[in-house]
Amino acid sequence: MNAAFNLYTLFASSFLAATLLPGGSEAVLFGVLKLDAGQLWPALAVATLGNTLGGMTSYLLGRLLPEAKQGRALEWVRHYGAVVLLLAWAPLIGDALCVAAGWLRLSPWAVAAFMAVGKFVRYWVVAHFTL
Repeated sequence: MNAAFNLYTLFASSFLAATLLPGGSEAVLFGVLKLDAGQLWPALAVATLGNTLGGMTSYLLGRLLPEAKQGRALEWVRHYGAVVLLLAWAPLIGDALCVAAGWLRLSPWAVAAFMAVGKFVRYWVVAHFTL
């Protein structure tokens, strides 16, 4: 398959997996790297960018919420601030953390930065065990 097509597919999968929609972008990254290990750094960049933009979409949805139910994710974000977004990749809590960060109006730059670092590390670990 075409390397560019693989990266577009990885981007779409990564973006959608970071929203409230279910998805497994790790499996797509695994496939891309098995097809072409030379795509390691472009694949990591594309997956991280797509997943971070998807997380920022959840952040934006949180900013649009007029009122939020007090939950654990909201308490964590309120207590730890943007640094808790290092866990935005985590199943079950990641989406809630992104929405809570938006609802609390945390700096989008700080949120995106911590989110990107956490998501990159997760993809790097997947790539490390793939190769």
